[in-house]
Amino acid sequence: MTLLPETARQIDTRVAQAQADGRTPSLVLGVVRDGTLAHLAVAGEYPRPDVDLQYRLGSISKTMTATLIMQLRDAGRLDVDDPLEQHLPGTGVGKLTLRQLLSHGSGIQREPEGDWWERAAGVDLTTLLAEVNAGKIAYPPHRTYHYSNLAYGLLGGLLERLTGRSWADLLDERILTPLGLRRTTYAATEPYARGYVVHPWHGTLREEPRTDTGAMAPAGQLWSTIEDLGRWAAFLADPDPSVLAAETLTEMCAPVMISDLNSWTGGHGLGLELYRDGERVYVGHGGSMPGYVAALVVHRPTRTAVVGFANSYAFPITRLARQLLTTVLDAEPAFPQPWRPATAAPDAGSAELTGRWWWMGTSLDLHRDAGDLVAHVRGERVSRFVPERPDRWRGRSGPEDGEILTVHRDEQGAAVALDIATFVYTRSPDQEP
Repeated sequence: MTLLPETARQIDTRVAQAQADGRTPSLVLGVVRDGTLAHLAVAGEYPRPDVDLQYRLGSISKTMTATLIMQLRDAGRLDVDDPLEQHLPGTGVGKLTLRQLLSHGSGIQREPEGDWWERAAGVDLTTLLAEVNAGKIAYPPHRTYHYSNLAYGLLGGLLERLTGRSWADLLDERILTPLGLRRTTYAATEPYARGYVVHPWHGTLREEPRTDTGAMAPAGQLWSTIEDLGRWAAFLADPDPSVLAAETLTEMCAPVMISDLNSWTGGHGLGLELYRDGERVYVGHGGSMPGYVAALVVHRPTRTAVVGFANSYAFPITRLARQLLTTVLDAEPAFPQPWRPATAAPDAGSAELTGRWWWMGTSLDLHRDAGDLVAHVRGERVSRFVPERPDRWRGRSGPEDGEILTVHRDEQGAAVALDIATFVYTRSPDQEP
């Protein structure tokens, strides 16, 4: 699936202008639709970007670390509300929960001890943990959003101690290999773009070090390409269930912390950043390391994303990616899925439940779809119910997710009322429940 020519030209022009205005040696952004790279926009010559050129992911690495944690949760090895101490004892911050660490709600300070970790050689896990104590908690947990790289160093340490495997090995075994991310690597692998700081006055380039961040690797170590990052974006839009259950990824995308309390335009789930743009919410993450920035922005309902890299520090690439994603969605809305007729008539018991029901003057319309009951309230609120046993249905989406629909019958066995979480609907607006 490719973009319309006018949309593609608009994207290309904005990327070229952003590269010129932002003075970055090279810039590449890709639009992903329905699981494939639909358009590639490149600008700059140092080096000339392409789909297989590596850049550094930076903090987008955190999205994969969080996925590893959730895989272990689904396997019953841990719970996100477990205290850190239960799996990584002796840190001095062990009362913090995994949920708080994943969502940047733990209050723990941003960085580990020592030199600026992104630019200095990393330490091993034992050394990192020896420098962590209760004094590292800067804010009361879960009171305020406070982004923390150190939190993800601790989560990586938990993964290593719980499994007996290194973070890099777990990542390769559980995510990179199953998803075919062959060019996403721990260290830079040719061909890769060198990263720079651009001098503010005379425009010369200073090449930045490419460090091994050691125990802090789970917070920002990885290298990748537009092709691979596009595949990761496609996974976040529509996950491979052999890697992560769809409902678990949806849980990761639910807001745990709001990072902008004044306007609610940003927040954080379990390892994923959330961005509000009008009526849309995007998920993803930004990334930066010395000499590099990266962007991952996904609109899950339409399976559309924008991913990107630049090889100079501080270029506003995530903002650009969000703007381009909005441009694509406004210009080319997702094509509606076609309605298809039912393949078989419903059984008599559930067919009897379809039609209009009333509660306190409010209508509820029920129809069958693929064996489920779908409820519309005032034509707006939509909930889906799945059968559990005769006359008992369980909500599985919408406002009634998790609630019970019970069918009440009269002495002749006819359905006369529906009890949905104690709200009783009858066939007539004049009938008392």
